[in-house]
Amino acid sequence: MTTATITTVEPATLREWIDQHDDLLILDVRSAAEFESLHIRGSYNVPLPLLAEHTSELAARLGKRVVLVCQSGVRAEQARVKLAGAGLDTAAVLTGGAPGYAAAGGDVVRGAGPWAMERQVRMAAGSLVLASILGGRFVSPKLRAVAGVIGGGLAWSAASNTCTMAQVLGKMPWNRATEEPTAATAIGQFPRPTA
Repeated sequence: MTTATITTVEPATLREWIDQHDDLLILDVRSAAEFESLHIRGSYNVPLPLLAEHTSELAARLGKRVVLVCQSGVRAEQARVKLAGAGLDTAAVLTGGAPGYAAAGGDVVRGAGPWAMERQVRMAAGSLVLASILGGRFVSPKLRAVAGVIGGGLAWSAASNTCTMAQVLGKMPWNRATEEPTAATAIGQFPRPTA
């Protein structure tokens, strides 16, 4: 008889696990700025790009009871797949991310950080499309092509489960106010495994 691996966890279940398990680690894979604006109390911040660069080293430092968190679950699932490839196949993704956990009454820490990345992407994409339509009407019809490029980019983003616009926005000064953790600070926060 084989046991099914749990790959997702609901906010209510995570609240129970926090009370029941001392060995639970909650790993938030969003940027430091997103983490600072809202995170689950007691969670650790290891942004996805850093996790991707140091997956094996990180997997060796984590215990078996790990819940991965991001804004919606997309980046956390990418982290789960990477960790599973490095031998840690027991990590689960929090359904609804940090905002879903907060909405379910979970204990979170709120800061005064920037808008969530998904909101920034919607604002940038919507503004660019609106500007290109207006520019196409009043300046040059060729400017309407920008709306097509943005639409194509959003379709590709959904199909590939990546977002170039979010990566670009993540480099903007308002999203870089908080210093991103380094490999030493991110991985060093976890205890060394016992032999």
